[in-house]
Amino acid sequence: MNQRYYSLDVFRGATVALMILVNNPGSWSHIYDPLEHAGWHGVTPTDLVFPFFLFAVGNAMAFVMPKLQAAGDAVFWKKVLKRTLLIFGIGILLHWFPFVRYNGEGELVARKWETLRIFGVLQRIALCYFFASIIVYYLKLKGSFVFSTILLLAYWLVCIAASPADPYSLHGWFGTNIDKAIIGEKHMYKGEGVAFDPEGLMSIFAAIVQVVLGYVAGNYIITKGKTPEMLNGLFVAGCVLIFTGFCWDMVFPLNKKIWTSSYTIYTTGLALLTLAMMIYLIEFKNARGAWSRFFDVFGKNPLFIFVLSGALPRLLGLIRIPNGLNEEGKQKFLAPFAWFYEKCCKPLFDDARNASLMYALFFIGFMWLLAWILDKKKIYIKV
Repeated sequence: MNQRYYSLDVFRGATVALMILVNNPGSWSHIYDPLEHAGWHGVTPTDLVFPFFLFAVGNAMAFVMPKLQAAGDAVFWKKVLKRTLLIFGIGILLHWFPFVRYNGEGELVARKWETLRIFGVLQRIALCYFFASIIVYYLKLKGSFVFSTILLLAYWLVCIAASPADPYSLHGWFGTNIDKAIIGEKHMYKGEGVAFDPEGLMSIFAAIVQVVLGYVAGNYIITKGKTPEMLNGLFVAGCVLIFTGFCWDMVFPLNKKIWTSSYTIYTTGLALLTLAMMIYLIEFKNARGAWSRFFDVFGKNPLFIFVLSGALPRLLGLIRIPNGLNEEGKQKFLAPFAWFYEKCCKPLFDDARNASLMYALFFIGFMWLLAWILDKKKIYIKV
Protein backbone atom coordinates (compact mmCIF):
# COMPACT_ATOMS: atom_id res chain seq x y z
CA MET A 1 0.00 0.00 0.00
CA ASN A 2 1.25 3.45 -0.88
CA GLN A 3 2.61 4.84 2.38
CA ARG A 4 1.31 8.30 1.43
CA TYR A 5 -1.95 6.86 2.71
CA TYR A 6 -0.68 5.20 5.85
CA SER A 7 -4.18 5.63 7.28
CA LEU A 8 -5.44 2.94 4.87
CA ASP A 9 -2.90 0.50 6.31
CA VAL A 10 -4.06 1.33 9.83
CA PHE A 11 -7.73 0.98 8.83
CA ARG A 12 -7.10 -2.46 7.31
CA GLY A 13 -4.99 -3.57 10.27
CA ALA A 14 -7.60 -2.43 12.80
CA THR A 15 -10.25 -4.40 10.93
CA VAL A 16 -8.13 -7.56 11.00
CA ALA A 17 -7.42 -7.10 14.71
CA LEU A 18 -11.13 -6.77 15.47
CA MET A 19 -11.93 -9.82 13.32
CA ILE A 20 -9.52 -11.86 15.42
CA LEU A 21 -10.83 -10.39 18.67
CA VAL A 22 -14.50 -11.20 18.09
CA ASN A 23 -13.70 -14.68 16.73
CA ASN A 24 -11.70 -15.76 19.77
CA PRO A 25 -13.53 -15.24 23.08
CA GLY A 26 -12.60 -17.31 26.09
CA SER A 27 -16.11 -18.76 26.09
CA TRP A 28 -18.83 -18.40 23.46
CA SER A 29 -21.36 -18.62 26.29
CA HIS A 30 -20.03 -15.53 28.05
CA ILE A 31 -19.67 -12.56 25.70
CA TYR A 32 -20.62 -8.91 26.10
CA ASP A 33 -23.43 -7.96 23.74
CA PRO A 34 -21.38 -5.59 21.53
CA LEU A 35 -18.97 -8.48 20.82
CA GLU A 36 -21.77 -10.71 19.53
CA HIS A 37 -23.50 -10.66 16.18
CA ALA A 38 -27.10 -9.49 16.04
CA GLY A 39 -29.52 -12.36 16.55
CA TRP A 40 -31.09 -11.69 13.14
CA HIS A 41 -32.09 -8.17 12.07
CA GLY A 42 -30.02 -5.26 13.35
CA VAL A 43 -26.34 -4.40 13.61
CA THR A 44 -23.89 -4.66 16.51
CA PRO A 45 -20.28 -3.39 16.48
CA THR A 46 -19.23 -6.95 15.66
CA ASP A 47 -21.41 -6.89 12.55
CA LEU A 48 -19.29 -4.04 11.19
CA VAL A 49 -16.02 -5.97 11.10
CA PHE A 50 -16.55 -8.17 8.04
CA PRO A 51 -18.03 -5.47 5.77
CA PHE A 52 -15.24 -3.11 6.83
CA PHE A 53 -12.71 -5.71 5.70
CA LEU A 54 -14.42 -6.14 2.32
CA PHE A 55 -14.46 -2.35 2.00
CA ALA A 56 -10.69 -2.37 2.70
CA VAL A 57 -10.23 -5.02 -0.02
CA GLY A 58 -11.84 -2.57 -2.42
CA ASN A 59 -9.59 0.26 -1.21
CA ALA A 60 -6.52 -1.83 -2.00
CA MET A 61 -7.97 -2.75 -5.40
CA ALA A 62 -7.98 0.94 -6.36
CA PHE A 63 -4.20 1.01 -6.09
CA VAL A 64 -3.49 -2.14 -8.13
CA MET A 65 -6.26 -2.06 -10.76
CA PRO A 66 -4.60 0.59 -12.98
CA LYS A 67 -1.55 -1.66 -13.28
CA LEU A 68 -3.71 -4.66 -14.17
CA GLN A 69 -5.66 -2.66 -16.75
CA ALA A 70 -2.40 -1.49 -18.30
CA ALA A 71 -1.03 -5.06 -18.38
CA GLY A 72 -4.00 -6.46 -20.29
CA ASP A 73 -6.53 -9.27 -20.03
CA ALA A 74 -4.09 -12.18 -19.76
CA VAL A 75 -2.26 -10.74 -16.77
CA PHE A 76 -5.53 -9.66 -15.13
CA TRP A 77 -7.18 -13.07 -15.36
CA LYS A 78 -4.03 -14.92 -14.28
CA LYS A 79 -3.59 -12.79 -11.18
CA VAL A 80 -7.27 -12.64 -10.17
CA LEU A 81 -7.95 -16.34 -10.72
CA LYS A 82 -4.80 -17.36 -8.87
CA ARG A 83 -5.59 -15.17 -5.86
CA THR A 84 -9.25 -16.21 -5.78
CA LEU A 85 -8.50 -19.93 -5.88
CA LEU A 86 -5.73 -19.56 -3.31
CA ILE A 87 -7.88 -17.69 -0.77
CA PHE A 88 -10.89 -19.96 -1.36
CA GLY A 89 -8.74 -23.07 -0.99
CA ILE A 90 -7.14 -21.79 2.21
CA GLY A 91 -10.63 -21.18 3.58
CA ILE A 92 -11.66 -24.79 2.96
CA LEU A 93 -8.41 -26.14 4.38
CA LEU A 94 -8.87 -23.97 7.47
CA HIS A 95 -12.28 -25.57 8.08
CA TRP A 96 -10.75 -29.02 7.62
CA PHE A 97 -7.57 -28.33 9.61
CA PRO A 98 -5.98 -30.10 11.47
CA PHE A 99 -7.64 -32.95 9.54
CA VAL A 100 -8.10 -35.12 12.63
CA ARG A 101 -10.16 -34.85 15.81
CA TYR A 102 -10.78 -36.72 19.05
CA ASN A 103 -13.91 -38.86 19.09
CA GLY A 104 -16.02 -39.69 22.16
CA GLU A 105 -13.60 -42.43 23.16
CA GLY A 106 -10.60 -40.10 23.07
CA GLU A 107 -9.22 -41.56 19.85
CA LEU A 108 -7.87 -39.51 16.98
CA VAL A 109 -9.98 -39.99 13.87
CA ALA A 110 -9.97 -38.29 10.48
CA ARG A 111 -12.27 -35.33 9.93
CA LYS A 112 -14.62 -36.32 7.14
CA TRP A 113 -15.01 -34.37 3.93
CA GLU A 114 -18.63 -35.48 3.73
CA THR A 115 -19.62 -33.11 6.55
CA LEU A 116 -17.11 -30.32 5.94
CA ARG A 117 -18.51 -26.80 5.61
CA ILE A 118 -17.71 -25.45 2.15
CA PHE A 119 -18.26 -21.73 2.59
CA GLY A 120 -16.93 -19.33 5.20
CA VAL A 121 -15.26 -15.96 5.74
CA LEU A 122 -12.24 -16.53 3.51
CA GLN A 123 -14.35 -18.12 0.80
CA ARG A 124 -16.61 -15.06 0.77
CA ILE A 125 -13.60 -12.75 0.60
CA ALA A 126 -12.28 -14.75 -2.36
CA LEU A 127 -15.55 -14.69 -4.31
CA CYS A 128 -16.26 -11.02 -3.57
CA TYR A 129 -12.74 -10.10 -4.67
CA PHE A 130 -13.18 -12.16 -7.85
CA PHE A 131 -16.49 -10.71 -8.99
CA ALA A 132 -15.69 -7.15 -7.87
CA SER A 133 -12.41 -7.29 -9.82
CA ILE A 134 -14.25 -8.30 -12.99
CA ILE A 135 -16.85 -5.57 -12.53
CA VAL A 136 -14.24 -2.88 -11.96
CA TYR A 137 -11.89 -4.09 -14.70
CA TYR A 138 -14.47 -4.17 -17.47
CA LEU A 139 -17.02 -1.55 -16.42
CA LYS A 140 -14.56 1.03 -15.10
CA LEU A 141 -15.52 3.50 -12.37
CA LYS A 142 -18.87 4.89 -13.53
CA GLY A 143 -20.09 1.59 -14.94
CA SER A 144 -19.15 -0.23 -11.73
CA PHE A 145 -21.15 2.22 -9.64
CA VAL A 146 -24.23 1.93 -11.87
CA PHE A 147 -24.02 -1.86 -12.01
CA SER A 148 -23.64 -2.04 -8.22
CA THR A 149 -26.78 0.06 -7.76
CA ILE A 150 -28.69 -2.29 -10.06
CA LEU A 151 -27.32 -5.31 -8.20
CA LEU A 152 -28.47 -3.99 -4.82
CA LEU A 153 -31.96 -3.26 -6.12
CA ALA A 154 -32.19 -6.58 -7.96
CA TYR A 155 -31.25 -8.53 -4.82
CA TRP A 156 -34.02 -6.75 -2.90
CA LEU A 157 -36.60 -7.52 -5.59
CA VAL A 158 -35.56 -11.18 -5.84
CA CYS A 159 -35.93 -11.58 -2.07
CA ILE A 160 -39.50 -10.25 -2.28
CA ALA A 161 -40.44 -12.14 -5.44
CA ALA A 162 -39.13 -15.49 -4.21
CA SER A 163 -40.95 -15.36 -0.86
CA PRO A 164 -43.56 -12.56 -0.77
CA ALA A 165 -45.08 -13.60 2.56
CA ASP A 166 -41.90 -13.64 4.65
CA PRO A 167 -38.84 -12.73 2.55
CA TYR A 168 -36.37 -11.74 5.28
CA SER A 169 -36.80 -14.44 7.95
CA LEU A 170 -34.56 -17.40 8.65
CA HIS A 171 -37.07 -19.83 7.17
CA GLY A 172 -38.55 -17.54 4.52
CA TRP A 173 -35.38 -16.21 2.87
CA PHE A 174 -35.04 -17.72 -0.61
CA GLY A 175 -31.28 -18.34 -0.56
CA THR A 176 -31.26 -21.27 1.85
CA ASN A 177 -33.09 -23.64 -0.50
CA ILE A 178 -30.70 -22.76 -3.32
CA ASP A 179 -27.68 -23.34 -1.08
CA LYS A 180 -29.12 -26.71 -0.04
CA ALA A 181 -29.63 -27.72 -3.66
CA ILE A 182 -26.14 -26.70 -4.78
CA ILE A 183 -23.85 -27.49 -1.86
CA GLY A 184 -26.03 -29.78 0.27
CA GLU A 185 -27.13 -29.51 3.90
CA LYS A 186 -24.15 -31.53 5.15
CA HIS A 187 -21.77 -28.87 3.86
CA MET A 188 -23.67 -25.93 5.34
CA TYR A 189 -23.32 -23.99 8.58
CA LYS A 190 -25.80 -25.02 11.28
CA GLY A 191 -25.17 -22.41 13.96
CA GLU A 192 -28.77 -21.19 13.72
CA GLY A 193 -30.07 -24.65 14.66
CA VAL A 194 -30.91 -25.45 11.04
CA ALA A 195 -28.94 -25.68 7.80
CA PHE A 196 -28.36 -22.02 6.95
CA ASP A 197 -25.09 -20.54 5.72
CA PRO A 198 -24.50 -16.80 6.30
CA GLU A 199 -21.64 -16.99 3.79
CA GLY A 200 -23.57 -19.04 1.23
CA LEU A 201 -24.07 -18.36 -2.46
CA MET A 202 -27.22 -16.25 -2.50
CA SER A 203 -26.21 -13.71 0.14
CA ILE A 204 -23.09 -12.72 -1.77
CA PHE A 205 -24.55 -10.17 -4.19
CA ALA A 206 -24.66 -7.18 -1.85
CA ALA A 207 -21.32 -8.23 -0.34
CA ILE A 208 -19.71 -7.92 -3.78
CA VAL A 209 -20.99 -4.35 -3.93
CA GLN A 210 -19.22 -3.69 -0.61
CA VAL A 211 -15.89 -4.31 -2.35
CA VAL A 212 -16.86 -2.22 -5.36
CA LEU A 213 -17.81 0.72 -3.13
CA GLY A 214 -14.48 0.33 -1.35
CA TYR A 215 -12.82 0.60 -4.76
CA VAL A 216 -14.86 3.71 -5.59
CA ALA A 217 -13.76 5.30 -2.30
CA GLY A 218 -10.13 4.35 -2.88
CA ASN A 219 -10.21 5.75 -6.39
CA TYR A 220 -11.72 8.98 -5.06
CA ILE A 221 -8.95 9.27 -2.45
CA ILE A 222 -6.26 8.74 -5.09
CA THR A 223 -7.84 11.18 -7.54
CA LYS A 224 -8.47 14.01 -5.07
CA GLY A 225 -5.26 13.56 -3.13
CA LYS A 226 -4.66 14.64 0.42
CA THR A 227 -6.95 17.68 0.30
CA PRO A 228 -9.78 19.07 2.43
CA GLU A 229 -12.09 18.49 -0.55
CA MET A 230 -11.33 14.76 -0.46
CA LEU A 231 -11.90 14.58 3.28
CA ASN A 232 -15.17 16.52 3.11
CA GLY A 233 -16.34 14.27 0.29
CA LEU A 234 -15.78 11.15 2.36
CA PHE A 235 -17.66 12.61 5.33
CA VAL A 236 -20.61 13.71 3.22
CA ALA A 237 -20.79 10.41 1.33
CA GLY A 238 -20.63 8.49 4.60
CA CYS A 239 -23.49 10.49 6.11
CA VAL A 240 -25.62 10.11 2.97
CA LEU A 241 -25.11 6.34 2.88
CA ILE A 242 -25.88 5.94 6.59
CA PHE A 243 -29.10 7.92 6.16
CA THR A 244 -29.99 5.91 3.05
CA GLY A 245 -29.30 2.65 4.85
CA PHE A 246 -31.56 3.64 7.75
CA CYS A 247 -34.35 4.60 5.37
CA TRP A 248 -34.01 1.36 3.41
CA ASP A 249 -34.02 -0.57 6.68
CA MET A 250 -37.70 0.29 7.04
CA VAL A 251 -38.58 -1.98 4.12
CA PHE A 252 -35.42 -4.11 3.71
CA PRO A 253 -34.02 -4.74 7.20
CA LEU A 254 -30.36 -4.38 8.10
CA ASN A 255 -29.19 -7.97 8.33
CA LYS A 256 -25.67 -9.37 8.12
CA LYS A 257 -26.69 -13.02 7.94
CA ILE A 258 -28.48 -12.57 4.62
CA TRP A 259 -26.29 -9.52 3.81
CA THR A 260 -29.12 -7.22 2.79
CA SER A 261 -28.61 -4.28 0.45
CA SER A 262 -29.50 -1.85 3.24
CA TYR A 263 -26.79 -3.47 5.37
CA THR A 264 -24.21 -2.91 2.62
CA ILE A 265 -25.17 0.76 2.25
CA TYR A 266 -25.27 1.42 6.00
CA THR A 267 -21.96 -0.30 6.84
CA THR A 268 -20.22 1.31 3.87
CA GLY A 269 -21.34 4.69 5.21
CA LEU A 270 -19.85 3.88 8.61
CA ALA A 271 -16.66 2.63 6.95
CA LEU A 272 -16.35 5.92 5.05
CA LEU A 273 -16.75 7.96 8.25
CA THR A 274 -14.23 5.78 10.08
CA LEU A 275 -11.72 6.00 7.25
CA ALA A 276 -12.24 9.75 6.94
CA MET A 277 -11.55 10.15 10.65
CA MET A 278 -8.36 8.10 10.36
CA ILE A 279 -7.21 10.12 7.35
CA TYR A 280 -7.88 13.33 9.25
CA LEU A 281 -5.97 12.20 12.33
CA ILE A 282 -3.07 10.47 10.59
CA GLU A 283 -2.58 12.32 7.32
CA PHE A 284 -3.77 15.82 8.26
CA LYS A 285 -2.91 16.04 11.97
CA ASN A 286 -0.04 13.52 11.93
CA ALA A 287 -1.49 11.94 15.09
CA ARG A 288 0.57 8.77 14.77
CA GLY A 289 1.89 6.80 17.66
CA ALA A 290 1.69 3.50 19.46
CA TRP A 291 -2.00 3.09 18.54
CA SER A 292 -1.38 3.40 14.80
CA ARG A 293 1.74 1.21 14.89
CA PHE A 294 -0.21 -1.47 16.78
CA PHE A 295 -2.83 -1.75 14.02
CA ASP A 296 -0.35 -1.16 11.20
CA VAL A 297 1.44 -4.40 12.11
CA PHE A 298 -1.74 -6.38 11.51
CA GLY A 299 -2.17 -4.64 8.18
CA LYS A 300 1.21 -5.87 6.91
CA ASN A 301 0.17 -9.56 6.85
CA PRO A 302 -3.63 -9.35 7.12
CA LEU A 303 -4.86 -12.61 5.62
CA PHE A 304 -1.95 -14.67 6.95
CA ILE A 305 -2.46 -13.46 10.51
CA PHE A 306 -6.22 -14.05 10.25
CA VAL A 307 -5.65 -17.61 9.01
CA LEU A 308 -3.07 -18.23 11.71
CA SER A 309 -5.51 -17.02 14.38
CA GLY A 310 -7.92 -19.73 13.28
CA ALA A 311 -5.43 -22.51 12.63
CA LEU A 312 -3.27 -22.20 15.75
CA PRO A 313 -6.01 -22.92 18.35
CA ARG A 314 -7.15 -25.91 16.28
CA LEU A 315 -3.65 -27.30 16.04
CA LEU A 316 -2.97 -26.82 19.75
CA GLY A 317 -6.33 -28.42 20.42
CA LEU A 318 -4.69 -31.76 19.65
CA ILE A 319 -2.60 -31.30 22.82
CA ARG A 320 -4.57 -32.50 25.84
CA ILE A 321 -3.78 -31.39 29.38
CA PRO A 322 -5.31 -33.54 32.17
CA ASN A 323 -8.03 -31.69 34.08
CA GLY A 324 -9.49 -34.00 36.69
CA LEU A 325 -12.21 -36.60 36.32
CA ASN A 326 -15.77 -36.34 35.07
CA GLU A 327 -18.87 -37.71 36.81
CA GLU A 328 -18.21 -41.13 35.33
CA GLY A 329 -14.67 -41.21 36.67
CA LYS A 330 -13.02 -40.71 33.29
CA GLN A 331 -10.10 -38.38 32.74
CA LYS A 332 -11.01 -34.91 31.44
CA PHE A 333 -8.68 -32.85 29.26
CA LEU A 334 -8.18 -29.24 28.24
CA ALA A 335 -6.38 -27.85 25.20
CA PRO A 336 -3.61 -25.31 25.96
CA PHE A 337 -5.65 -22.19 25.16
CA ALA A 338 -8.67 -23.58 27.03
CA TRP A 339 -6.39 -24.34 29.98
CA PHE A 340 -5.20 -20.71 29.97
CA TYR A 341 -8.79 -19.49 30.03
CA GLU A 342 -9.94 -21.87 32.77
CA LYS A 343 -6.89 -21.59 35.04
CA CYS A 344 -5.63 -18.06 34.45
CA CYS A 345 -8.58 -15.93 33.33
CA LYS A 346 -11.68 -17.30 35.05
CA PRO A 347 -10.27 -17.22 38.62
CA LEU A 348 -9.67 -13.46 38.35
CA PHE A 349 -13.30 -12.41 37.79
CA ASP A 350 -16.72 -13.08 39.24
CA ASP A 351 -18.30 -12.15 35.91
CA ALA A 352 -17.38 -14.79 33.32
CA ARG A 353 -17.77 -12.22 30.55
CA ASN A 354 -14.76 -10.33 31.92
CA ALA A 355 -12.72 -13.52 31.93
CA SER A 356 -13.79 -14.25 28.36
CA LEU A 357 -12.84 -10.73 27.28
CA MET A 358 -9.51 -10.94 29.07
CA TYR A 359 -8.71 -14.13 27.18
CA ALA A 360 -9.66 -12.49 23.86
CA LEU A 361 -7.40 -9.50 24.61
CA PHE A 362 -4.50 -11.77 25.53
CA PHE A 363 -5.06 -13.73 22.34
CA ILE A 364 -5.04 -10.60 20.19
CA GLY A 365 -1.85 -9.53 21.99
CA PHE A 366 -0.27 -12.90 21.21
CA MET A 367 -1.22 -12.62 17.54
CA TRP A 368 0.13 -9.06 17.47
CA LEU A 369 3.47 -10.33 18.77
CA LEU A 370 3.68 -12.87 15.95
CA ALA A 371 2.73 -10.18 13.41
CA TRP A 372 5.31 -7.80 14.90
CA ILE A 373 8.06 -10.44 14.60
CA LEU A 374 7.19 -10.98 10.94
CA ASP A 375 7.26 -7.24 10.34
CA LYS A 376 10.61 -6.82 12.08
CA LYS A 377 12.08 -9.57 9.92
CA LYS A 378 10.52 -7.97 6.82
CA ILE A 379 8.52 -11.12 6.12
CA TYR A 380 5.33 -10.25 4.25
CA ILE A 381 3.25 -13.19 3.12
CA LYS A 382 1.14 -12.12 0.16
CA VAL A 383 -2.00 -14.05 -0.63
